[in-house]
Amino acid sequence: MSLTSDPSPATPTTQPTSARPGFLPDRRSRSGRSAVAGPLLVTTRPGLRPGGAAPDFAPPVAEPAASDVKDARGVSDVITPALAAMLAPSATGVAEQAAVATARARDYLLSLQSDEGWWKGELETNVTMDAEDLMLRQFLGILTPQLAAETGRWIRSRQLPGGGWATFHGGPADLSTTLEAYVGLRLAGDAPDAPHMLAAASFVRAHGGLAATRVFTRIWMALFGEWPWDEVPVLPPEMMLLPSWVPLNVYDFGCWARQTVVALTIVGHFRPVRSLGFTIDELKVAGPRPARAPLISWEGAFQRMDAVLRRYQRRPVKVLRDLALRRATEWVVARQEADGGWGGIQPPWVYSIMALHLMGYPMNHPVLVAAIEGLETFTTREQTPEGVVRRLEACQSPVWDTALAVVALADAGLAGSHPAMHKAGEWLVREEVTVPGDWRVRRPNLEPGGWAFEFANDVYPDVDDTAEVVLALQRLLHTGLDDADPSLAGQARGAVERAVNWSVGMRSSNGAWGAFDADNVQRLATKIPFCDFGEVIDPPSADVTAHMVEMLADLGRADHPVTQRAVRWLLDNQEPGGSWFGRWGVNHIYGTGAAVPALITAGVAADHPAIRAAVRWLVAHQRPDGGWGEDLRSYRDEAWVGRGEPTPSQTAWALLALLAADPTNEAVDRGVRWLCATQRPDGGWDEPYYTGTGFPWDFSINYHLYRLVFPLAALGRYVTLTGRSAA
Repeated sequence: MSLTSDPSPATPTTQPTSARPGFLPDRRSRSGRSAVAGPLLVTTRPGLRPGGAAPDFAPPVAEPAASDVKDARGVSDVITPALAAMLAPSATGVAEQAAVATARARDYLLSLQSDEGWWKGELETNVTMDAEDLMLRQFLGILTPQLAAETGRWIRSRQLPGGGWATFHGGPADLSTTLEAYVGLRLAGDAPDAPHMLAAASFVRAHGGLAATRVFTRIWMALFGEWPWDEVPVLPPEMMLLPSWVPLNVYDFGCWARQTVVALTIVGHFRPVRSLGFTIDELKVAGPRPARAPLISWEGAFQRMDAVLRRYQRRPVKVLRDLALRRATEWVVARQEADGGWGGIQPPWVYSIMALHLMGYPMNHPVLVAAIEGLETFTTREQTPEGVVRRLEACQSPVWDTALAVVALADAGLAGSHPAMHKAGEWLVREEVTVPGDWRVRRPNLEPGGWAFEFANDVYPDVDDTAEVVLALQRLLHTGLDDADPSLAGQARGAVERAVNWSVGMRSSNGAWGAFDADNVQRLATKIPFCDFGEVIDPPSADVTAHMVEMLADLGRADHPVTQRAVRWLLDNQEPGGSWFGRWGVNHIYGTGAAVPALITAGVAADHPAIRAAVRWLVAHQRPDGGWGEDLRSYRDEAWVGRGEPTPSQTAWALLALLAADPTNEAVDRGVRWLCATQRPDGGWDEPYYTGTGFPWDFSINYHLYRLVFPLAALGRYVTLTGRSAA
């Protein structure tokens, strides 16, 4: 698809090629090493703004209501004396402080680059990754005492005083996470009568026990005979035989859910039961079964459909079941990546291993050998006074982190000819995805292009990473790469052209973008009993759409109908108080920090009502100390919207928006001063709070590089706008 036209998205009417086994070519490891999942918040170069007034795209936006600016419960607005001293005016002005802080952050980020040219910060999630890794190995019969002990130390270290485990820093204990952590520690040898285990079991029972946990937790317990398979929602393998136009076919699910669902249809067919070596009766609470929902509700209808599927599951039509199992197995094998995994993320990786094992693949089969070895590359081990601690990343983000780092360094004044930037550009160009993937189901005539999030995930490049990488390569091309390496510059331009055509072709029919698929909006998939945890579809979001708008505008295509239609979508989807919802980052600060720079870059005037409302919202939610923060609880409780302990990344997102729309606002200096005051001597920042989003509320992420790249970008743009230069 080209930006020279704006055709309507194609809708396939036949069974997609990708539904047939063997459609995917072999993937290669582009990174030159064994492989070891995002959001964007980058604006155009400092001071660059399209000329001319933009049309008035949206009606005036009302002033924020009182409810939009109230403090959230439990958030402190007290400035400590130490921080007050750092924030106080001094002989050194804020611009000078910012220049020094920018240089420190720049040098620190440069020191973290790999020899191959990429950056990668740890992607921190929660201990279900580690507990499920132990359960997987117990299921397969490959769990060793040493590995269990190392992992157990990590799980134990994250327990809260009340006995439970949370899914994010500072968050409340979560029932399912706590139960899985408890089982993981039992596998590591912890005695059930140990004080910390008694506290965990007490928490589980007090919150309803095993029966009240999410479906995934109950599936894990069914695998070990601690929960009846008859009470697990049915996912029949025959789903694989549905064409892509039939509701609830596997392509109605988002890519992360799709890969998990296909593997679980195989697991659910076999309904295996292995031994934990102990029981967890102490985590079970007797009680009446919940009543069925009314038949006229979606919940009630699917409950009754699930009952029908259970009866079929006991006596399936053999020819159909055999065909479906074969199709599902071929589908899974065809999507194994060069690093041995599936989708670059833990859930489909784990369930695909189990599915293939149950289909008869021995543990020494090359597919399973690669899969188990690949999991180790997602593992971090470190020495502690208690011994070696082992933890597992749910995903890895080198492409995302590298693109963000390049943009931040460029905004801090580093030229494209700098050796570190050149090396990063070479690596990014090599990481381009040039093979088709599952996105072809909805866009069968679209040519490949773009980038994935991970070292190896060719089946699922995503729009967000693609937009960010294009912005990064454009920074290099604009700042001396042509002179330094004409050949690499030419390769970068070719990759950018393919990426733009691919990402524009991935628009949904409403003119906006989801992350991995086009028109992945079938909400019927969210209603089935299996889907009680996290997002399972990939509809367009404000943050991803904003990143695409910013990319197209940065390429000089702000006036193109594709861009302007997306601008209209963004303005139509602004929240009443002036913010935008953040799908892939926390939350309204992230969404607003993405949308405002994109709209300004696309030509929307700074005095447009939508921009003015966004600026008012940001200023109203700045903390007294000058920072910004938003707690993950804002996904469930409006009292937390725009409120939380301040973080470097969220403060930077707010500053990026204000620097684009209202750089002289006094809130900018206060925010910059906060970043300078909280910077560590080595040039980095501390950020224990989670500001990344996998599934809103249900799965949260602490991207360890966010605390550095976004503040550096904000400080670099501020320094440029004030006429300073980093030391």
